[in-house]
Amino acid sequence: MSNQENGSLPDFTLPDSLYTETIREVHSAVEHDWDSLRQSACQTAAGRALWKHVIHDHLAELLAGEIYLKKLYEKIKKDILNNAREVSGVIIAVRTLWFDKRIEAALTSFDGGGAQVVILGAGMDTRAYRLSCLKDSNIFEVDFPEVLQMKTSIVEAATETTNEQKHQMMMAKSLNRVAADLREKDWLEKLQESGLKLNKNTVWVLEGILYYLSHSNAMEVLKTIANNCTFAHTVLLADFMNKQSTTMSSSNFHFYSDYPDQLLPSLGFSDVKLSQIGDPDAHFGLLHDPLNLFNKLRNLPRSLQTHPDDGTPCCRLYLLQASGEPPNQTTIL
Repeated sequence: MSNQENGSLPDFTLPDSLYTETIREVHSAVEHDWDSLRQSACQTAAGRALWKHVIHDHLAELLAGEIYLKKLYEKIKKDILNNAREVSGVIIAVRTLWFDKRIEAALTSFDGGGAQVVILGAGMDTRAYRLSCLKDSNIFEVDFPEVLQMKTSIVEAATETTNEQKHQMMMAKSLNRVAADLREKDWLEKLQESGLKLNKNTVWVLEGILYYLSHSNAMEVLKTIANNCTFAHTVLLADFMNKQSTTMSSSNFHFYSDYPDQLLPSLGFSDVKLSQIGDPDAHFGLLHDPLNLFNKLRNLPRSLQTHPDDGTPCCRLYLLQASGEPPNQTTIL
């Protein structure tokens, strides 16, 4: 059981390396020059950092920065002092662990184990440095150029510190950072120019990205992936908000699907599996209270938009896995 779950505060000692000149300059630019969409990458990193006892992301603190770490810590502190049924950041922890497990399972399912892993809207994702299951895989991270440059600067600064070097060794076979905007139509072309092979087994990771896109942009991304399932064995891993969830931040959240398990087959995906936060494969021992928000929602029909007991919105996050296969075509492993 985590510190947060058993009612005690997580350890909160900021690393000295967070205050080096390079890292302070980088985070100053994040705070003053980035919009809320780009800053959300650092907010996610803060969640992974403060739940590091289950995620073990040694770079997350440096990527999050002091401001976002302190903000989330204060929320966690308040939740614990108020005996909240769900503690801030737990949804990021569960979501991250779910994707970790599904990536590993997908790679294992491919003959030979090696494949490509494409992370769209990668933000501060550090799986290339922390997942041993990627040792035979080529990783492609796609995001805005300034986001990828910021992450590169932080990682390079971290490796200059002797104490950090042992944690920053790359686990993946290779890592390619691809500067592209998913709202434009050239992101797949840029991936191919960076070495992505459409006839090679591929895991597509869309974690915390679809709902930031417009409906047309999100559908175009999903259709593009679906259309390329005919070239190689493909696994899609993605999370979807329902309509009510987007009301939490109407300025940031746009795309939603109340029934993504019906949407994906309509695009050509197969073997679609849906989970909700709190399901047996999506709690990881972090959601023990049967009356917490996530467990209460799981027991309600998905068609309900408001909770019958208190009238609050039924905000759901769906975790989806889907597959695609070429029709009797040999793939490159």
